[in-house]
Amino acid sequence: MSISRRHFVGIGAGAAAGLTLDRQARAEVIERSTGSAADFAGRPVVIASANGIRGVARAYDMITKQNADTLDAIIAGVNIEELDPEDQFVGLGGLPNEEGVVELDASCMHGPTRRAGAVGAIQDIATPSNVAKAVMDYTDHVMLVGPGAKKFALQMGFKEQNLLTEKSRQDWLRWKACLNPNDNWLDNPGIREPAGKLAYDHPLHVKFTTGTINMNAVNARGDVSSVTTTSGRSWKLPGRVGDSPIIGAGQYCDNTVGAAGSTGRGEANIKVCGAFLIVEFMRQGLTPEQACLRTIERVVAMTETRLLDRNGRPLFDLEFYALAKDGRIGAASAYEGGHFAVADASGARLVPMAFKYTKAERPVMPEISCRPA
Repeated sequence: MSISRRHFVGIGAGAAAGLTLDRQARAEVIERSTGSAADFAGRPVVIASANGIRGVARAYDMITKQNADTLDAIIAGVNIEELDPEDQFVGLGGLPNEEGVVELDASCMHGPTRRAGAVGAIQDIATPSNVAKAVMDYTDHVMLVGPGAKKFALQMGFKEQNLLTEKSRQDWLRWKACLNPNDNWLDNPGIREPAGKLAYDHPLHVKFTTGTINMNAVNARGDVSSVTTTSGRSWKLPGRVGDSPIIGAGQYCDNTVGAAGSTGRGEANIKVCGAFLIVEFMRQGLTPEQACLRTIERVVAMTETRLLDRNGRPLFDLEFYALAKDGRIGAASAYEGGHFAVADASGARLVPMAFKYTKAERPVMPEISCRPA
């Protein structure tokens, strides 16, 4: 694909802000895929993981007040977290891999055009969701990874920057000191334990944290889009890619049915193609919530023994989010206590998620100190 430098310059900040599709071309595709507005009238709604509460509000306003495309709107929504250095699980300030390098993953899908884009293990670019959309808009590919993804982003005018904040660096040093009681790293009690929405014990007794943002939207004419972005598992092996950039796992949408996405242990979700499975369950007639719960069951059934407790319950959590073309929504997690973000005519708010196991059934994960007593 040949794009002149003048075209790159013309894209400039627009690339980083969203790389919107040509409105006329998009309208033609929408007309073919969904018919005229008179043929369908639904309920505009945006949903996301709980950390997307600010983002769903922004996306909903863009869709309902600015007539923004659903994908443009939700990418603007997740950009809030990607650019927030206080969010250690997405974009700038994300917790790094085991070598102290921040690697990001993201993917997006646009229902009306049936197109998708993704990037994996990209470094030094704070908004991988925008780069994923650029892959979708400007190439004949679906996914770019590693150095190739970064090179493409720079060509498209994205800004290179150091993503490792001092807060995340200190957390990485704390983890590194805890690796081996006989290593050459000194313990530093002033360095706090990393905070996360989920912490679980690795078989090697190393604490990992996970965090991701998934966002899905539908407008009044029934057009859906989805996006997922993450810094992935903290302290991961360099080059590790989770479910977030995988179309059909971290997110998926079908403009005739709806959209879905996930957060949590990506390795477990990849094996069941969770987002795709949810959409297919909805196609068969299940509600969004029922589809999410059914997919949780499939995840548990596909989980290897080392990651299950003695009662067959997972030693990790996984959350799914879904919306139907007509505006129905639902979400579910493996364990009780989760919430997801919703924005509709009633405003932006957090809503409890359905669950498969109660709090009482959650396995007790022992805390492991940095050094043996």
